[in-house]
Amino acid sequence: MTEPRPVVSADEMHAYLVDQLNQALNRPGMFGGEPAILMLFDHLLFMEGQPGSRWEAVIEPLRKRGAFTAVGVKGVFRELIRGSDDHDVASVYAEFAHQRRWLHADRILDAGTHQALMDRAPEWAAQDRQWPDVAAEFGEPSILFGGTNPKYGKTLAYVSEDPEHPMVFFHLWNGDLDEASPTWNPSYEQPVLWAVRLGDRPFQNSFTLTPAGRRLRPQ
Repeated sequence: MTEPRPVVSADEMHAYLVDQLNQALNRPGMFGGEPAILMLFDHLLFMEGQPGSRWEAVIEPLRKRGAFTAVGVKGVFRELIRGSDDHDVASVYAEFAHQRRWLHADRILDAGTHQALMDRAPEWAAQDRQWPDVAAEFGEPSILFGGTNPKYGKTLAYVSEDPEHPMVFFHLWNGDLDEASPTWNPSYEQPVLWAVRLGDRPFQNSFTLTPAGRRLRPQ
């Protein structure tokens, strides 16, 4: 008879799931995208005594903000940007993870710096910008969604030390998937900024589109 193996503690399991969630948010394409993120939310909510609360805690608030369609958050981005990707979707779910204290950030902005960024970013986005321009203007992001390869789009997030301050997102685009080609063909040497988004607002009103973002709207 096989001896029973020891089971890790609840705290160890919770920490493991939080780590898995952060990896799924940072590299959503490698972890299964939106369904995988929602599944990890389910597991963490269960461990925190809220089983079956995905709809009430996550989806219904997104739906009320206009950030969730019949095909999820991805459906909203399809209406905003040509060739949207999982990193855009992950950034929306990161807001809920931040509220639950699950989100890991590489950099936390003091309240004054974060407020100055919020005040500056929408006006700054009136011109076309690229990925290096964002870091040069506002410093390294708190979180990078989508990886460091410049061939691909990504989303940069900035997080305040004040939990009441919304997250600020810079959405970057670098090409459509060409169904006639088996390889990804980037449109630019560096991804272009298509929108700045201020979190925790009615979704359609939370975006400031750059000129590139307006050009990249779906027909």
